[in-house]
Amino acid sequence: MEMKKIEILGTGCPKCKKLYELTNLAVGQLGIAADVVKVDDISEIVKRGVLMTPALVVDGEVKSVGKLPSIEELRKLIA
Repeated sequence: MEMKKIEILGTGCPKCKKLYELTNLAVGQLGIAADVVKVDDISEIVKRGVLMTPALVVDGEVKSVGKLPSIEELRKLIA
């Protein structure tokens, strides 16, 4: 099974922290191998074209920007 690379882009706001938490929960529920990392360097975030946080990036593809998806939405975005 291939390991997914999931990144949470955000500067550490409560929504960013919650997205990190929910993403880890969704990964656990899906039972997949994933490396979930936080990216809080603003220049790195902007370099990816993301202007609103939190953002969810799965395998290099921006999947969600500026909102906190539900756990169900997260499972769909990650799977």
